[in-house]
Amino acid sequence: MKPAEKQYKFINSETGYVIHYHTLNCDKPQDEVKVELDNVKAQVAIKNKIFVGTVYWEVVKECE
Repeated sequence: MKPAEKQYKFINSETGYVIHYHTLNCDKPQDEVKVELDNVKAQVAIKNKIFVGTVYWEVVKECE
């Protein structure tokens, strides 16, 4: 059986466009999730050559 997952979308706040999707297992502790999302946010900002402060994430799919 596949573990429950939570999907996040990373959005450029200046344009409102989704620029990246990322999926995490729900069994991770909240502090680890926050650290991983911050790392992904930084990587997305660098990849898209935008200021890290303009990128934010939202939950797309909650744990099932």
